[in-house]
Amino acid sequence: MLQEEHEVYIPYSPRSPYLSSASAGVLDDAPVTQTPPEQSAFQPPRYPAGPQASPPPPPKRPGRAGAILLLTFALVLIFGVGLFAGLEFASSKSSTSTTSKAAASATATSSSGTTLETLQEAAIAKIEAAVVEIKVTTVQGEQIGSGVIVDTKGDIVTNNHVVSGEQTIEVVQANGSTEQAQLVGTVAADDLAVVRIQPFAHMTVAQIGDSSKLVVGQEVLAIGNPLGITETATKGIVSALNRSVTESTGTTISKAIQTDAAVNPGNSGGALINLQGQLIGIPTLTAVNTESNTAANGVSFAIPSNLVETALQQIIQQ
Repeated sequence: MLQEEHEVYIPYSPRSPYLSSASAGVLDDAPVTQTPPEQSAFQPPRYPAGPQASPPPPPKRPGRAGAILLLTFALVLIFGVGLFAGLEFASSKSSTSTTSKAAASATATSSSGTTLETLQEAAIAKIEAAVVEIKVTTVQGEQIGSGVIVDTKGDIVTNNHVVSGEQTIEVVQANGSTEQAQLVGTVAADDLAVVRIQPFAHMTVAQIGDSSKLVVGQEVLAIGNPLGITETATKGIVSALNRSVTESTGTTISKAIQTDAAVNPGNSGGALINLQGQLIGIPTLTAVNTESNTAANGVSFAIPSNLVETALQQIIQQ
């Protein structure tokens, strides 16, 4: 450094005591020119240029850790958006499914109701013409009940207590025509009897079903002439099976069918049917409320059809 500082001064030269400062360096090949003595004598020293500022370092690229962090953030963001969209879709699908199920359930209920009504109508239409009104004259007066045509010979099954003490028996058919009937026979122990009318063309005969296949809760219909009001149908269910009930006359009916279908005086001897229109019982009596001594609502009993068939065979074969 000291040597460089001395080089800025004009060195001694034998040619001339005054040389241009341009001749002091070897920076370029420019020609040497002389400068007036007054200027060269007081030429300020020349110092080397100070250190130049280095150019700013290029921006650093993110390192591997930064790239991994950035990638992780992007994946989390994508996963979060996807998860949210999936949950929204699932919720929407579940809501749609629930709504569809609710609509399907409502439709099924409506359809079921319509089907039940259709079955009831068809069942009644199938057997209605086979159910007749029975008017019996006794020494005490007149009593009414119902009966069911069971064969093409004109045989009609009814309750024994309907025809007990008969003097005359009159049968009123569904179309309003009246026929005289004769008592064929009875099975008093089962409170059953058979009367017969003259057979006629296109007679409707009831189909007898199997009462052993009944189940509690099954829909049933009662058809008869309650209080003398002909061709009346009421509906209910099988409330219980195999009941043992005793009538006011002392007759005990075993394996009776209990039903909540409305049964009133005049229904006795009529038809209790299933939804296939088959005869599965003969309505016989209604329970009595001992406190009021009146018929109990919704507690009625019928003789099962299997017992009816046995009694028919006994009576008709006599």
